[in-house]
Amino acid sequence: MMTAPEEKKRAGKIINQLKRAYPDARCSLNHSTPLELLIATILSAQCTDERVNLVTLELFGKYRSAEDYVRAVPAELERDIHSTGFFRNKAKAIQGACRMICEQHGGRVPETLEELIALPGVARKTANVVLGNAFQIASGVVVDTHVARVSQRLRLTGHEQPEKIERDLIDLVPRKDWIIFPHLLIAHGRAVCKARTPLCADCPVEPLCPSSLLKTMNAER
Repeated sequence: MMTAPEEKKRAGKIINQLKRAYPDARCSLNHSTPLELLIATILSAQCTDERVNLVTLELFGKYRSAEDYVRAVPAELERDIHSTGFFRNKAKAIQGACRMICEQHGGRVPETLEELIALPGVARKTANVVLGNAFQIASGVVVDTHVARVSQRLRLTGHEQPEKIERDLIDLVPRKDWIIFPHLLIAHGRAVCKARTPLCADCPVEPLCPSSLLKTMNAER
């Protein structure tokens, strides 16, 4: 069993290898402002980033400010985001968050974790996405399905709950890498460490992965 310093050293090696493998890893939700990223992240719940980007291509041209979303007719906003799923709840969250942004933050997306998670429809994951990618503030480590799966396979965590996974990753990943690390795992999860059949033979961190299928096959020989 590795000691804490050894685990941190292994995590550092994993990060370095993934940076080499995915030099262009970044937030895949298209946005040009903090508000756009907030809206896109709310829409991304139970929806692919590709679908969100198709929807926001028109949405961001129609609604330019938090006030625009507040003034929108709810049924019309629901139609505009319908294809992202759960459109009624998402429209309600978007309008509620934008109303609070207008009333309490002068129309600007707040830049603290506490203020963001106070917004309707905004939990810690969404807040971390916005702070890290819109403001370059390392408030935590974003945990989505790819991050959870890959970090579990790499034995960087043994937990299932996102909050506990994040806590483990915060302990292992240097703060300077908190923002980029999820993008690296997401890129790796999509390209190689896939949910059903991981492509271990093509994996840049296979030698560092305790879950490698290659290790299992070699052990059985």
